[in-house]
Amino acid sequence: MVPMKDIIEKLSKIENGFKPIEAHALSIIKSNSVGDSMIIACELLKHDKYQIRSLAVFILGFIALKDLGALNILRNEVGKDTSWQVQEILAKAFDQYCKDNGYENSLSTINDWLSDENANVCRAVTEGLRIWTSRPYFMDNPGVAIKLISKHKGSDSEYLRKSVGNSLRDISKKHTELVEQEISNWDLTDKKISFTYKYVIKKKQKI
Repeated sequence: MVPMKDIIEKLSKIENGFKPIEAHALSIIKSNSVGDSMIIACELLKHDKYQIRSLAVFILGFIALKDLGALNILRNEVGKDTSWQVQEILAKAFDQYCKDNGYENSLSTINDWLSDENANVCRAVTEGLRIWTSRPYFMDNPGVAIKLISKHKGSDSEYLRKSVGNSLRDISKKHTELVEQEISNWDLTDKKISFTYKYVIKKKQKI
């Protein structure tokens, strides 16, 4: 295995993309036990470079099903990270957990995260599972996906509302009527909900 200091030096130079970071996370997991991977991830989370914290988040996502402590760290610690890049990886890590656990089996966790007071934690769900109806279970139950996503249409967080709008727009490409039925009941006099609505119906125009 490549020495950790060499991995850190290499990944710290990445400015775009996440694939090399993900690949190194998988390599670390394959070369270490779940427990040791957890220890490594927790140490990497302390790094000042977002790329290295992202590496930690990938590791935690890959081991979350085997060690729910990793899932708790993702929610309670990573959710507070100020880097938008790290938040993007948090979304991927949550989806990895749901994929490994099975999306239907993960419904209680999905609901639990969507009930969190931290908008980043909620966004990890709405963004991570995109395109929701390309995922098992939600593929056959698009209405469930739409209801879950729509919970945060009026969130105080613009970051989260954008994810909600974009996620629903994704679904509307194949399930137009279901999405239209949902948004037809929205109170568009609420500026926050109106903001989300515009993203749902957005085509090529800029907002």
